[in-house]
Amino acid sequence: MSEGIQFIQEELKDLKEKLKKLEDAELITCVPSMVRIHITKTAHKNLAICWIFPNDYPNSPIVTELKSKVFSTKLLDGLTKMCDAEAKKHIGRQQIILIAKFVDQFLEENPLCVCSDEISYIKNKLITEKDEFKLKQKNSQVIMKLSQDNYYFTVKCSIPLGYHSEQMKVEITSHNFPEIFLRNFLGQANEIARRHVTPPLRKRPKDPPFEPSPSLKPVADFLIRDCIRRLPGERCPCCGKRGLPKDPQNIITDEHHDMFAERVYCGHIYHHKCLDVYMKTPPFEGGKKCPACGKRIYHEKWGATPQIAEQRWAHKEAKKRELDEVVDFLDS
Repeated sequence: MSEGIQFIQEELKDLKEKLKKLEDAELITCVPSMVRIHITKTAHKNLAICWIFPNDYPNSPIVTELKSKVFSTKLLDGLTKMCDAEAKKHIGRQQIILIAKFVDQFLEENPLCVCSDEISYIKNKLITEKDEFKLKQKNSQVIMKLSQDNYYFTVKCSIPLGYHSEQMKVEITSHNFPEIFLRNFLGQANEIARRHVTPPLRKRPKDPPFEPSPSLKPVADFLIRDCIRRLPGERCPCCGKRGLPKDPQNIITDEHHDMFAERVYCGHIYHHKCLDVYMKTPPFEGGKKCPACGKRIYHEKWGATPQIAEQRWAHKEAKKRELDEVVDFLDS
């Protein structure tokens, strides 16, 4: 028996004992032609490691291949290169258990690897040089300070251990938007995250079985594309003027002020006076539609049904006609 084959057999024998110390690792194949183990942290954080011994092993680094149905190809390629570099550090020694421990530790210390493809999308497609983007692996958090014109907000996304099955938490830690906008941003962002992990209450017969899905990307799309990028410069669909002042210090906080910025269900911004006049002016049939997008307008301040709005308008017009008739009589 050659010295190399004897070394490999000794390593395989030792591997069966040493691998027991890795709680999340399972030995699948352990023969001289190939070694394979599975490391499972959660249902969405797991991979398989395969090793093949080169002819002059252990004087050459062992060949490592990573496979996973949940991790992106980019992450696996990067981690494979790290494993190859780790193997080169241990030439002349048993390498498999050392690489297995290295991968296990990587998964433990980098909880955000479970959403690595979403993070890449955000960095490459949504973030600009004016924004700040930070990853806090220790706390499993993605932090973004997003800026547009003179407006900004900082959002913190906390990724749970059981992501994608568990809902991530979205917080806005600083901002200079009106408070009513902040509540809307936060409420809708957390609702998007909830829908990706919670089955709908009313399931339609033809709907496929519900499966939890990642929510960091859709939450980021909403907060960045629909909020910070669009709203600072958006104009009121009724008067055509800026919905928000150019300088955030001039934001109007009195909700009854004519120029107070209202945000309706479809996401568009109106001035309070503009929206009040529009909602109380015919036609009312089918509900008032947003001039910007054509969707039905919903707002807690204007909750009257089309029928009631019609009656109120008719009553107001009748009163006005009566007053005009009195004025005409007195002037005659």
